[in-house]
Amino acid sequence: MKRFLLGFVTAVLIGGGYLYSSGQLALPWAEKPKDQAPAQTEQAHAQSAQAGPPVEVAVYTVKPQDVVFTKDLAGRTSAYQVAEIRPQVTGIILKRMFTQGSIVKKGQQLYQIDPSTYKAAYESAAASLVRAQADVKAVEPKLARYTRLVKMGGVSRQVYDDTVAALAQAKADVAVAKANLAAAKINLDYTKVFSPISGRIGKSSVTEGALVTANQETTLAVVQNLDQIYVDVNQSSEELIALKKGLNNPEQNSMVSLFIGKDGIPYDLQGKLLFSDATVDQSTGMVQLRILFPNPEKELLPGLFVRARVAQSRQEKAIVVPQQSVIRNADGSVSVWVVDKENVVEYQAVKVSQAVKDQWVVSSGLAPGDRVVVEGVQKIRPQAKVSTVEYKAPTNS
Repeated sequence: MKRFLLGFVTAVLIGGGYLYSSGQLALPWAEKPKDQAPAQTEQAHAQSAQAGPPVEVAVYTVKPQDVVFTKDLAGRTSAYQVAEIRPQVTGIILKRMFTQGSIVKKGQQLYQIDPSTYKAAYESAAASLVRAQADVKAVEPKLARYTRLVKMGGVSRQVYDDTVAALAQAKADVAVAKANLAAAKINLDYTKVFSPISGRIGKSSVTEGALVTANQETTLAVVQNLDQIYVDVNQSSEELIALKKGLNNPEQNSMVSLFIGKDGIPYDLQGKLLFSDATVDQSTGMVQLRILFPNPEKELLPGLFVRARVAQSRQEKAIVVPQQSVIRNADGSVSVWVVDKENVVEYQAVKVSQAVKDQWVVSSGLAPGDRVVVEGVQKIRPQAKVSTVEYKAPTNS
């Protein structure tokens, strides 16, 4: 019985395994000879590489282009024009003639101050002018008669001279009366408070019945013109010098982009950099730059925290590649995948200098016409055959 079981087990092992050429039995789970494994593995990879179709990748064709280097500067907005409304005469406010927070026009009446005392002063000045003019009319014919009589000896020379002086004094009184009338008219007109500019008016600090005084410190209201708006930012004086050297004509070429708030919401319109208001702070060495932005929809309000992206320099015929095509290695070096004329990928070391939006400026390692892999990098390996499509940058880049 034991001999029968032993023969059965031996038959099963031989049937489930296989014999080497040397006659040794190999089991399915047994380790294969080590001298055959590498050759079989390389052959399998080669067969799979030849059998599989080329991987499709998106490539960017390098071409020289002009690049403007920018820097983000923090700042705040301020109104283009500000008019602080103050009374120029003393009196009681009879009426407020605008809606708080509304848009007012240049020359629109805002307040009416009690004009009664100023109207009386105006009428008194007008009466004084009439009296002075009457004195002139009384002296003029008298001087005309004395002019004839003095030649004939009818009046003395002294009487004639006194009459000439009296006429001159009467005319001077007329001039004084006219000036007093004009001053009274100005004060009377000042009882009507007008807006000197067009813009949005804020809240009123006084109500009907309030007593106001001429040229008081407290404003009645503030009108701000927001059709355009200033953005004031700070930059070091050294960077400002470099900015002026880097751009041929900064006032014409430096268009500024704006980002609003902590979230950096982009503003649709671009502004113009002004250098006329730049001054150096002696304590910090910083320069305050003023940028003017159009604001037709009144989106920008005074006091907003913003970031202004200011052009610093310009480089002509620069080599740039999309940022996602650049690979940073563990040793700190930078490289890209390049597709040659036969659509074979190669590893290419490059040097990058500065980021511009969603691109890197390449200082060395690439030439115009090189095709750089942007999408599909994870699917390729050195010397792999690929099929290419042209990379299309996102529309919001």
